Amino acid sequence: MSVFTPLARPELETFLASYGLGRLLDFQGIAAGSENTNFFISLEQGEFVLTLVERGPVQEMPFFIELLDVLHDADLPVPYALRTTDGVALRELAGKPALLQPRLAGKHIKQANAQHCAQVGELLAHLHLATRDNMIKRKTDRGLDWMQEEGAKLLSHLDAEPRRLLEAALDEIARQKVGILALPRANIHADLFRDNAMFEGTHLTGLIDFYNACSGPMLYDVAIALNDWCSDDDGVLDGPRARALLGAYAALRPFTAAEAELWPTMLRVACVRFWLSRLIAAESFAGQDVLIHDPMEFQQRLAQRQTVHALLPFAL
Repeated sequence: MSVFTPLARPELETFLASYGLGRLLDFQGIAAGSENTNFFISLEQGEFVLTLVERGPVQEMPFFIELLDVLHDADLPVPYALRTTDGVALRELAGKPALLQPRLAGKHIKQANAQHCAQVGELLAHLHLATRDNMIKRKTDRGLDWMQEEGAKLLSHLDAEPRRLLEAALDEIARQKVGILALPRANIHADLFRDNAMFEGTHLTGLIDFYNACSGPMLYDVAIALNDWCSDDDGVLDGPRARALLGAYAALRPFTAAEAELWPTMLRVACVRFWLSRLIAAESFAGQDVLIHDPMEFQQRLAQRQTVHALLPFAL
């Protein structure tokens, strides 16, 4: 179970009392997290999620709170930070930054269809449009520089074939970095995988886990989502799902010519980011009771993205 910081019931009851939401009925650690500690919290007045932020500096927490407030005010289905009766959103519990948020309806899906993907594309476009003209700046700690630095360190850990694959990707990042950084920007989720979206049937009811959110190229966010939502088990992109996601997105925010040109590169960059983070996690948490996603999944996807057939629609 990925509960890095366990909690005792008395300390949790003391923490929750400040919200005025009634007494604690039950709490349960969430096994799905791979970076932060999360608990489902049942109080007399409803269901909530408590997050202890395990990674990143405390001084960046106001960014996440402000971003979620902006998205909530734009009527997007996101978990916003609840305030205590004294109006405090960001608190500390067990020495970690702590946020209490409403628990959103719905559940994760494992098998996505074109309808799911269209809803993801539409929501992602709304998220970008809500922040594009008044972007809240935050530099990601897992950007292009991080990929180059960590990728170079990991090359010696790989066998010949994956090493060549990663070397080629790092060379491409170096060549295309200036162009990537010049692409249209907004606040981006940067982690819109199937386990971060909630559905009831084919209706998208919630988008969660914004702790990788930052300011960055909107196209990068689209590439991250497409790589997960539209890939089959072998990492090959499914055409109907890809067209559904891209078409729904572009209907609200048309892509530019520069984005269309860099689209194949961006799909590969998005693969590199998660391949590296999973390789690092696999080494760091080896033998521990922590959820570790399979790095091979993104190695396969990067290999498949050497040729890209899912082109961007409506490029201007």
